Amino acid sequence: MENSNDKQDTLRVSKKEALHYMKTLVDVARESFLILDADLRVISANQTFYQKFQVRPEETENVSLYELGNGQWNIPELRKLLEEILPNKKIVKDYDVTHNFETIGKKTILLNARQIDSIQLIILAMEDITSRKELEEKLAEHAKGLETKITERTKNLLEKVKELEWANKSMVGRELKMMELKKEVEELKKQINKGNNNDTLSPS
Repeated sequence: MENSNDKQDTLRVSKKEALHYMKTLVDVARESFLILDADLRVISANQTFYQKFQVRPEETENVSLYELGNGQWNIPELRKLLEEILPNKKIVKDYDVTHNFETIGKKTILLNARQIDSIQLIILAMEDITSRKELEEKLAEHAKGLETKITERTKNLLEKVKELEWANKSMVGRELKMMELKKEVEELKKQINKGNNNDTLSPS
């Protein structure tokens, strides 16, 4: 039977192999990647991370995630993701965090994380979606502005339609009144003509 020391050695070897494989994958990734241990200390980061967040390996590796960059990664939303959500779900997808970083300014980062219990490692992928988020906000603002303009124009058109309907009714009313007056005039003419005829026919 395999004793506890053999198990530990096997675990160390498998963890080392897994870490090597993971590093190879994240090194060629376009997104920023961190590999964390169970205590959320940085084991490794890819070149994209170092370039994007303007940090060096010597100030990143073996450092707690929350202590990186003078504590700029000590973000409440990130803590919630890694300490509450990830341990239960093991995988978290498309979790966005907006934060004002000390070195690179305000950024919106899309986080994807996976916890691998068998080797006690966490992979954290970070995609900078600041430009996309700003574009979405501008489009939403533009759409809102268009909606306001359409509402105002619709209101103006409805008011004009009501005015036209009122004017049309007034014109129809006047026409009907004129027709009634014309009928009355015709009736009066008939009565006058009839009276004249009667005067002509009566004996003198």
